Amino acid sequence: MICVSAVTKETVIRILEEIAVLLELSGENPFKSRAYRNAARNLENLDVNLINLVCENNLSSVPGIGEAINKKIKELVSTGKLAYYEALKSAIPSGHLEMLKIPGLGPKKINVLYKQLGIKTIGELEYACHENRLVEIAGFGEKTQNNILAGIEKLKIFKERRLYAEAASDAILLLSAIRNYQDIGRVSLAGSLRRSLETIKDIDIVASAENAEKLADYFAGLPEVDKTLARGNTKVSVTLRTGINADLRIVSDQEFPHALLHFTGSKEHNTALRSRAKARGLKINEYGLWRGDENIFCRSEEEIFSHLGLSYIPPELRENMGEMEAAEKKELPSLVEENDICGLFHIHTGFSDGAETLEAMVQAAIKMGMQYIGVSDHSQSAYYAGGLKKEEIAEQHRLVDELNKKYAPFYIFKGIESDILPDGNLDYTDDVLKSFDFVIAAIHSGFNMSSREMTGRIKKALQNPYTLILAHPTGRLLLARDPYQVNIREIIDEASKYGKALELNANPHRLDLDWRNCIYAREKRVKIFINPDAHNITGLYDIRFGVKIARKGWLTKEDCPNCFSLDAMKKYLACRNYN
Repeated sequence: MICVSAVTKETVIRILEEIAVLLELSGENPFKSRAYRNAARNLENLDVNLINLVCENNLSSVPGIGEAINKKIKELVSTGKLAYYEALKSAIPSGHLEMLKIPGLGPKKINVLYKQLGIKTIGELEYACHENRLVEIAGFGEKTQNNILAGIEKLKIFKERRLYAEAASDAILLLSAIRNYQDIGRVSLAGSLRRSLETIKDIDIVASAENAEKLADYFAGLPEVDKTLARGNTKVSVTLRTGINADLRIVSDQEFPHALLHFTGSKEHNTALRSRAKARGLKINEYGLWRGDENIFCRSEEEIFSHLGLSYIPPELRENMGEMEAAEKKELPSLVEENDICGLFHIHTGFSDGAETLEAMVQAAIKMGMQYIGVSDHSQSAYYAGGLKKEEIAEQHRLVDELNKKYAPFYIFKGIESDILPDGNLDYTDDVLKSFDFVIAAIHSGFNMSSREMTGRIKKALQNPYTLILAHPTGRLLLARDPYQVNIREIIDEASKYGKALELNANPHRLDLDWRNCIYAREKRVKIFINPDAHNITGLYDIRFGVKIARKGWLTKEDCPNCFSLDAMKKYLACRNYN
């Protein structure tokens, strides 16, 4: 069969997932929706090339890919389109997909609103809320109506921003396409993506080429591009099919390092650089570094920084938050790298709400090159997530012992994500807590406390001798839920006082602890675990997003315990003081 090269594995997975959502929105049998979602998940975990499987008619070998889904994937790969998907989209009001971004508003409720009130758009929904029309609908009520209104307000604020992971996925495809251009010189990400901000407004790319006009034409014609917003010989602005905007700036190779430095930013960092250059009798802009009329030749950003009397400043640190002073004194930290990670903590399995068996997660971690993992399913209070009862803990621990023998020298540490109750206690007794190698304490309910109450609640949990790590310390969901009210500096101080660690949750929806607070935690010598909070194999790989935020927070591998070797981690956990 003929295959369309522009269709990637990621595109197939995304469309299968969207079909599952569209089927739910249309009120179809839930089993049908689940089949597409399961197929997408199985393709995510596929080790071989999906497109090759399709082209060789071997797709049926993948679990969960029945005849109907097989046929649709073949159509998508061979033609670049899927009629079934397009028909589903046309049958559903486009506003319903946007409504799914409102916290607490799922497909079933959207379907009810459509059938009872004819609501097709967020604007109609907002109007209906202001008219109190949701109050009397079964399953809604005044509280739900108010929450929906609050969610709509958040959408208005954040609608132009994307999660780092979403924007990075699009950016990787663009970079790959530009690198395939025959006359390309150098090319790099710039802007907030290169600085690893947790949310992104658009994608910035800087490239050098001898013929800028031809590169501009090539970029504007890429299959990922939906429409061109502006077109010149040195800058092309487009909107991608995924909805995010992207800017390509084309310069000469001599200008490249200067343009890359300038368009990486931040504005505050650039302002500080210009002031420093001026104090040294120089001028700096996106075209060069000048001494009078002389353009000082620099082959790289490193050489530009050197002319300014600075050591190289990694892009993540360019926020004018002390990096200039540290670079002048040659005191910038050696930032943690992804290959420094030796093990992964905060992992969920089928014992609670994880999608995989413990053994499957072990095998995946070994494949990633890890030396150990720390399993930490939900605790008994998290009934909604299948939290572990006492007898289930014993069963899991027996399995851990078996797998440790089977997969040695790889090692599984026994842990739990224990809920912090409203009074600050953990939801197991001491005799249960002491059976674990480590305990992650977490807030999963009671978000509406005052700052004083929430801070006191968490501080009490940190004082518990069995608590090792505080999970997702502020409870935020990026672009969806604000942090709960808490004095995070007091929490960091308390962790420092009791020798406890904090988590930098690597899930791209959280990235919590915030990088700004990582800087303070490092000053207080509080250890930071970079944890994936993985609920499936794909989630293990979220660790890369956590590492980027850790770097932005000035963290070194010495600051992050899961950079410890297995022997060092065993000693670290064995030295915990439970008295």
